[in-house]
Amino acid sequence: MFKLTPNSPVTDPASPYESLDSKKLHAAVEPALDHDLKPAAEIMTTANEPERMFLANPAYNTESLLANACESLGSATVMLNDFAALLEGTHRKTLLGIAQVVMLGELAVNQALDNVESSE
Repeated sequence: MFKLTPNSPVTDPASPYESLDSKKLHAAVEPALDHDLKPAAEIMTTANEPERMFLANPAYNTESLLANACESLGSATVMLNDFAALLEGTHRKTLLGIAQVVMLGELAVNQALDNVESSE
């Protein structure tokens, strides 16, 4: 007699994960999690010390900081205008209003940059 389906492969009925001891797994994973997560928690709980990730370099002069801020605001304005072109209705008007506020900030930073350059 001809068989239409082939023989299924022989597999071991015991899973390799059934004998895993959860205490050993916990003991192995806990140090790795402590290494990755506890240093960040210790930094965040330190009093009177600001998060250094977002601080501007204190060695930079005012002119460099203002020039960087001006470029960032200009880039934000372009991104907002490009995204607003994809929208319609009130969402588009809202995004264009935000773009205008960012552009006004860019103009203020530009004026401050001009004042710094003229005083030097």
